[in-house]
Amino acid sequence: MNLLKGKTVIVTGASRGIGKRIALTLAKNGANIAFTYSKSIEAADKLLKEISNFGVKCKSYQSNAAKFEESKSLIENILNDFNSFDVLINNAGITKDNLLMRMSEEDFDKVIEVNLKSVFNMVKACQSVFLKQKSGSIINISSIVGLKGNAGQSNYAASKAGIVGFSKSIALELGSRNIRSNVVAPGFIETEMTSELNEDVLNKWIEGIPLKRGGKPEDVANLCLFLSSDLSSFITGQVINVDGGMLT
Repeated sequence: MNLLKGKTVIVTGASRGIGKRIALTLAKNGANIAFTYSKSIEAADKLLKEISNFGVKCKSYQSNAAKFEESKSLIENILNDFNSFDVLINNAGITKDNLLMRMSEEDFDKVIEVNLKSVFNMVKACQSVFLKQKSGSIINISSIVGLKGNAGQSNYAASKAGIVGFSKSIALELGSRNIRSNVVAPGFIETEMTSELNEDVLNKWIEGIPLKRGGKPEDVANLCLFLSSDLSSFITGQVINVDGGMLT
């Protein structure tokens, strides 16, 4: 299928995990990909080679989306390289987990800055392009933790809950210009990070999932594919969980 043929997609934090799978899935479906990474040039180069196999245009950018000026410069560079873009997927994020009594102000601020402020920065930087072309799809990656909370993750939960409120507000502001804004909220997804969990913790997570298994990065990527395509042209302001029924 070529659901995204001719479209250009920006994916932040795409050098590994869910972001990497999103970039590969969209490229496989015909999208040109502009993706960001923070540190690993090797991982970025590896992804570039994988995406090139699909015959689409792709370029990587080392950029910190948590910094407003870097986000502005990033969008200017992408416009110079691709001329336009159609979809923005804000995937970049971090965790600095701890109980509130042990959480430092620095760790709280850093998670809010990287996870939530980056979404503001990127949407703000992209807005004028979307307004000018009177089209665009904004997909912000949140988490079910932002909807239900989780002990030891108050900073992360706050950042992901903030993404939901921000995205719904943007959907109301920009909908009349054919610009859509939606949220994808993954649950327990099997990635490099979750592979480090011990068996007892893993089993506890799975026990709370009606489908009795963890999700795959492909599950999140396939939803992003749908929301990036014209198949979802009448969907905006929504939060869609990819959680195996955990919040049912």
